[in-house]
Amino acid sequence: MKDAISWFEIPAVDLGRAQKFYEKIMGITFTEMNLPQIKMRIFPIDDTEGIGGSLCDSDGFHKPSATEGPLIYLNGNPDVQLILDKVEKAGGKILVPKTQISPTFGYMAVILDTEGNRIAFHSIP
Repeated sequence: MKDAISWFEIPAVDLGRAQKFYEKIMGITFTEMNLPQIKMRIFPIDDTEGIGGSLCDSDGFHKPSATEGPLIYLNGNPDVQLILDKVEKAGGKILVPKTQISPTFGYMAVILDTEGNRIAFHSIP
């Protein structure tokens, strides 16, 4: 097994609002994919073997949570602080400020996004 994660989905109550939030704080552009039971906005991915994920509006199957369920760490390189500096202006909230894990493993931070999801970011110095 190359990586423990192959795909992730972040719940969105308002997909347009969630898309704008993540595009603003991460400086990315999503790809739209709408299936019969689920509307998705796909995070950019460098190649087909990389780890991918999406924002999802699944009409209630996915539920945002600030306190329950897994905690997803998104790529915050080169510095999670660059993302944190944009979070509140984009409508989110910082739950855990930039915190050093160790000199080897870098830094992490946790935010609450516009949909009510607790999401973390990680960067390596």
